[in-house]
Amino acid sequence: MGIYPADIEHQAAAIIAAYRDLGWMLATAESCTGGLIAGALTEIAGSSAVVDRGFVTYTNQAKMDLIGVSAATLEVFGAVSKETALQMAHGALMRSSAEVAVAVTGIAGPGGGSVEKPVGLVHLALKTRSGLIDHRQMRYGEIGRDQVRLATVETALEMLAAAVQAPA
Repeated sequence: MGIYPADIEHQAAAIIAAYRDLGWMLATAESCTGGLIAGALTEIAGSSAVVDRGFVTYTNQAKMDLIGVSAATLEVFGAVSKETALQMAHGALMRSSAEVAVAVTGIAGPGGGSVEKPVGLVHLALKTRSGLIDHRQMRYGEIGRDQVRLATVETALEMLAAAVQAPA
């Protein structure tokens, strides 16, 4: 038994196997999860054949420096937005050898929320070199910091799994 719940480990193992079979590499760009998605994937033996790299971009400056999120996007839409998540996924894809990149940005809590952007709001984005773009806005609610982060990992893994099924 690893450090993640069994359902997450099972999902991560299935993604590693599917991506390995396709010869695909993947990258992650994470804010509110702080590397947990990459951690779940690399918990699986043999994941080095699939996981190219992960970017932990917790601050706005890191988002700009490491994966090229524009200052204008952050100023106009904020760090927790569809636009930022999409730029994060694009930047991770462009700064890696990956076929697929997934990105997450959100408010895990317990503080930091507002009426407009409450605790538990997470934006996830996925982009592939073949042109697939996926975005999900999740409102997990105030279920606790750990649970928001784990739920975000599960949603990101669902998106990575769905990318395998998408037409090329």
